[in-house]
Amino acid sequence: MFYHLEGVVTDIDINFAVIDCGGVGYGVNTTANTLSHLKINEGAKLYISECIKEDAFDLYGFYTLSEKRCFEMMLTVSGIGPKAAQSILSLNTPESLAMAVMNGDEKPITAAPGVGKKIAQRLILELKDKMSKQAGVAATELPYFAAQAQSSTKNEAVTALMVLGYSTSEINAALGAFDPSGMTTEQIVKLALKNLMK
Repeated sequence: MFYHLEGVVTDIDINFAVIDCGGVGYGVNTTANTLSHLKINEGAKLYISECIKEDAFDLYGFYTLSEKRCFEMMLTVSGIGPKAAQSILSLNTPESLAMAVMNGDEKPITAAPGVGKKIAQRLILELKDKMSKQAGVAATELPYFAAQAQSSTKNEAVTALMVLGYSTSEINAALGAFDPSGMTTEQIVKLALKNLMK
């Protein structure tokens, strides 16, 4: 099983890069967001998700663990394959996708080539369902927010992080590391994701 690849970028194409690791070039499918961080002849580290079929063994690589986690979360939705998930993440960051799912906003999802309204609706529905099952508790029951349950912005941030598949204990630790007062939901989510990647 591949967890990450670290080496020199030798080739970049549309949604694809080649990483040379000790003389072996690994072809990695990726997103526009990840490609924006890569430069030919420079070092890179990509977190890998393997997609294995009878006739193919494809590697999908991501600059951040959050993007990889978001990709794998989408693959659990019926009708969403790796190409569709890759396309969606080429136009959306993990935090913006989480916000779209949480708000039931189909537009950022249907903007991806090959992703129609029905698939977007299913993605939103199933990820929200997974979120509620994985969370196990309401956002306001998290220890960090228990005394601040009236703050919809903070609770929205918790919900968005749950959409991305983080557990309540992970979220509580990440959000407890800073003071989110006066921040927007997206700012809170971005800072929490940085803490979760440490």
